[in-house]
Amino acid sequence: MTRECPSPAPGPGAPLSGSVLAEAAVVFAVVLSIHATVWDRYSWCAVALAVQAFYVQYKWDRLLQQGSAVFQFRMSANSGLLPASMVMPLLGLVMKERCQAAGNPFFERFGIVVAATGMAVALFSSVLALGITRPVPTNTCVILGLAGGVIIYIMKHSLSVGEVIEVLEVLLIFVYLNMILLYLLPRCFTPGEALLVLGGISFVLNQLIKRSLTLVESQGDPVDFFLLVVVVGMVLMGIFFSTLFIFMDSGTWASSIFFHLMTCVLSLGVVLPWLHRLIRRNPLLWLLQFLFQTDTRIYLLAYWSLLATLACLVVLYQNAKRSSSESKKHQAPTIARKYFHLIVVATYIPGIIFDRPLLYVAATVCLAVFIFLEYVRYFRIKPLGHTLRSLLSLFLDERDSGPLILTHIYLLLGMSLPIWLIPRPCTQKGSLGGARALVPYAGVLAVGVGDTVASIFGSTMGEIRWPGTKKTFEGTMTSIFAQIISVALILIFDSGVDVNYSYAWILGSISTVSLLEAYTTQIDNLLLPLYLLILLMA
Repeated sequence: MTRECPSPAPGPGAPLSGSVLAEAAVVFAVVLSIHATVWDRYSWCAVALAVQAFYVQYKWDRLLQQGSAVFQFRMSANSGLLPASMVMPLLGLVMKERCQAAGNPFFERFGIVVAATGMAVALFSSVLALGITRPVPTNTCVILGLAGGVIIYIMKHSLSVGEVIEVLEVLLIFVYLNMILLYLLPRCFTPGEALLVLGGISFVLNQLIKRSLTLVESQGDPVDFFLLVVVVGMVLMGIFFSTLFIFMDSGTWASSIFFHLMTCVLSLGVVLPWLHRLIRRNPLLWLLQFLFQTDTRIYLLAYWSLLATLACLVVLYQNAKRSSSESKKHQAPTIARKYFHLIVVATYIPGIIFDRPLLYVAATVCLAVFIFLEYVRYFRIKPLGHTLRSLLSLFLDERDSGPLILTHIYLLLGMSLPIWLIPRPCTQKGSLGGARALVPYAGVLAVGVGDTVASIFGSTMGEIRWPGTKKTFEGTMTSIFAQIISVALILIFDSGVDVNYSYAWILGSISTVSLLEAYTTQIDNLLLPLYLLILLMA
């Protein structure tokens, strides 16, 4: 989460602001670092993609300022096309390199497909921006055409026919999700956030369909299938109820009862049978056996239940303070919002150290609960809808300008994605040595520690501001220092982490991501952990 409101984006036709250029410089530094590490034809594609995304981002920014975009995007930030465009391609590249080193050809090809899919989705977003720009920007179109031509040529000679079809399937799903969700949820995303979130959902949906249709020797752990089914099920449930409540009032008791009944029907009649088909056992019995398999898991679950209770008490206490204050428009201070970051850190560190599979599943369950409660709040479902609206309105900031409140879901995703995205078959031979040993902690370091410390110290003691932003030099420096201290503590308490003298790369990765936090206006809870994960994996 950001420390203060970002500076407004430049007006129509204005040159790129210093903060946007600085953000682009940080992203290019990451891209070139990965390119130097990988140095193959796919990394050259990533460089070409970054160049065209930089030029197209300016066109997106101008469209947003002129109000000429097809959909209503979040206006308190720039388009964010460049940083968002590079996440999936870079993630695929480092995944390919890691699995190649581990001798796993299946996941090596999977990494290439991830990179190709990310490039295809990013190119589509660029074409969309240029297609609705008037007059047509000739120079930017030429750059996009050259970059796209290079990428398509290389991928055409690198992917099999099945892999090309898979990339096109994801692109088709992405197009339809864009049309549906951006229409139903105005002002919830920037173009970059929409690319990142909807691109990820599209890829997950395609993977679930693919694995459901090829069950003959289905590869994958049950916890992976559990995550895929939960994510897709919750998204489809949201689309179903959003369409349904266009034609009926969702705030009545009749609609609320229908909502709960249909949730049970969809869960018991669609989600559970789908999961049963994939894991070939009773999903509820499997989940219960998994959660209570060892004493360590029981202790962790009890500990996490106490932390969840504490988080609820913080919400109630802050709302009680608002009720007793004279101003009903009182908003929770920055420090109060960072309590949740500290609670999440206290949740994830024991899970990473003692039982990562349990943390994997628990984070998936928590994501489902968060999304379901957001549906209840958004649709005003009785009896909790209005209560949740009142309680959570205290913690809104400028990024919650749309109908949905997503910052707490982004926080959970930012902490969980480094756990979910690690290709476990490529890390079972001890290949996560050096800086890679810290990959599971990427969310804890970037968001739980770095962003929290930067926010608190930047807002209370910061005086020297980074050019073009309201972020402070003091906040960034204390963020870097706190993450370095955290790495030292991880080395002490987690015996499985051995950085093998990769201190310079770790320091450079942390510093780069901290600079990105200082300049980006995107959802840092989601963006920062992904970039730190990419750098540490490299």
